[in-house]
Amino acid sequence: MSNPVLRWQIITKDPERHTVFYRDVFGWDISADNVLNYRQTSSRDERGIDGGFWPSPGEGPCFVQLFIEVDDVEAAVSRATDHGADVVMTPQHLPEGEVMAILVDCEGLTFSVYSPADVPK
Repeated sequence: MSNPVLRWQIITKDPERHTVFYRDVFGWDISADNVLNYRQTSSRDERGIDGGFWPSPGEGPCFVQLFIEVDDVEAAVSRATDHGADVVMTPQHLPEGEVMAILVDCEGLTFSVYSPADVPK
C-alpha cells in the first residue's frame, strides 16, 4: 500500500498517566529517552505500528492521531487542502530529520502527513 500509516499518537492532558495505563494494561515498553522527552513505544513484531504520547496544547481535547507516510509533505498538504482539509500545523522539520504537518480532514478528524528522516546508507 502506498502512503501507509507509520505511527499513531495519543494527544492527552496527562501523558504520564496515559503512559502508565497502557504500560500496565498491555505490557508496552515506553521510553522518553529522546530530545523532546516524547513518550514512545516500539512494536515488537512486524504487525504492530509504533506510537507515542504527547501533551495536548492548553485546554485542547484528547485524541488519537495517525501519521501517514508521504514522499513530499508540502505536496500532500496541498492535495489535502485542495480536497477540503484545514492546516493545523504547517510542515515542520523535527530534530531527528523527519518532516510533518498536521491537518484536519473533511469530517473534522486530525491526521499528520509525515516523511521519515533519511536513513544513512
